[in-house]
Amino acid sequence: MTLKPVVPRAAARADVDNAIEHYLAEAGPEVELGFIDALERAYAAIGKLPVIGSPRWAHELNLPGLRSWRIQGYPWLVFYVEGEANIDVWRVLHAKLDIPAWMEGEGPEASV
Repeated sequence: MTLKPVVPRAAARADVDNAIEHYLAEAGPEVELGFIDALERAYAAIGKLPVIGSPRWAHELNLPGLRSWRIQGYPWLVFYVEGEANIDVWRVLHAKLDIPAWMEGEGPEASV
């Protein structure tokens, strides 16, 4: 099985930066580093076996191929689409957000 590179879009990178800043400010460096490690494990799992993610939001948002995978130990979801050569990560969102609004780019600035 070939590992596909996981390539976050700018919006996904911004989501991750916001989450990291939040955890550092609110919970400290140990939790922040734990989140980063869990995110890296999630990316590795998705790259190894892209079909592991749930297609639930693909149906709700009418976005064929969209999948989501929960970051273990944290209430965050990685939203991605498998391409031929890589995994395209669209967003990394807190599970309690209004996911449809965020995926359509209408969500407010991140506040978790």
